[in-house]
Amino acid sequence: MSTDSVQCAADKIARVCAAPCGLVALWQDASDIVAGVVPYYWTPCWFTVDPSSLLMTSHYHFGMDEFPNEWLAAEYYEDDVQSVPDVMRSATGISTLHDATEGDPSQSPRWRRNRTLGGDQELIVRLRTRSGETWGALSLYRDEGMPRFTDIEKSFLREISPILAGGARRALLYGQAEEPEYSDSPGLLVLDHNWDVESATPGVDRWMADLPGGNWDRGELPAAVIALAGRVLRSAEDRDHVGEVALSRVLSRSGAWLVLHGACLASTGRQRIAVIVEPAHPSRLYPLLMSAYGLTEREREVTAMVLQGASTSQISAALSVSAYTVQKHLESIFDKTGVRSRRDLVGKVFFHHYEPRFRDNEKRTLADRPLRGGPWPADRRRRTGR
Repeated sequence: MSTDSVQCAADKIARVCAAPCGLVALWQDASDIVAGVVPYYWTPCWFTVDPSSLLMTSHYHFGMDEFPNEWLAAEYYEDDVQSVPDVMRSATGISTLHDATEGDPSQSPRWRRNRTLGGDQELIVRLRTRSGETWGALSLYRDEGMPRFTDIEKSFLREISPILAGGARRALLYGQAEEPEYSDSPGLLVLDHNWDVESATPGVDRWMADLPGGNWDRGELPAAVIALAGRVLRSAEDRDHVGEVALSRVLSRSGAWLVLHGACLASTGRQRIAVIVEPAHPSRLYPLLMSAYGLTEREREVTAMVLQGASTSQISAALSVSAYTVQKHLESIFDKTGVRSRRDLVGKVFFHHYEPRFRDNEKRTLADRPLRGGPWPADRRRRTGR
């Protein structure tokens, strides 16, 4: 494949990731584009993860409506050469089963599971933004007889990884705006070619009223929204910035920071601008750990780093404490959560607080409803006994 064709595919990925859309629609469009550069067997498997914990929140694999229970347990409890969580935490963010096993994956339980569906090779690539937030992963498969994944193909996947990560984040925001789950869920505005509001999701008026300037009741948009829309239009006219998403961080009237995302919609031939507004609040993981286990602030920090795969020395350096202090924190965390090891801690947090979200998203996919990110809300009954 020529360099121009590869760049054209990357540009197409950028365009589909820039426009607000549902997550499943994004994965479907991206799958078709990726296939033109990286041929694969059957269909890809797309995952989203919570960037605060790197734990999986959803999957989309056309033809597999429900991820097998034993396969999901293996991701977090099984010793193998490759897993989605391990690739999320790795230095390179990309791995193939054949490379990990030096060309002989026959001893890998993962490989044997893939073979039951006709797969032979598997490549996993992390979807991480350029700012360092991981939002998902992509698994591609090849059946027996297909050539090995090449360096050019891997390079292409690395190039589009941050673009896909940003697209996944915005798709999750779009879903929360379309069907709010929390009182502070994001809001979405679509402006027409005259800069008038064409559509707005429920609750967006609250965000508009909290932004400095403007008057929602009189149809006057806040200055931050107008400025962002102007940047979006300028980017849309610049061929060197195809699919670019404009970002803005604004201090609201109430004193909270808000983040605005802007992108140009050109599907109808008319210039339309989509603006997503979200609160710049910390992860929902920390209050969950406090309410569920009574962890202290420092214990929550240590737990989050363990979930992300950090070693004792890495935690010690990041928190400016001794390795001995880290171990004492871990002992307290294990005691409060009722586990005996780091692996058990990761597994418990996943199956108690993320697996219900993962399964609910499977149902949402079948019902054509927006998918959710983050852990299962703490105020809802857990649906798993693990």
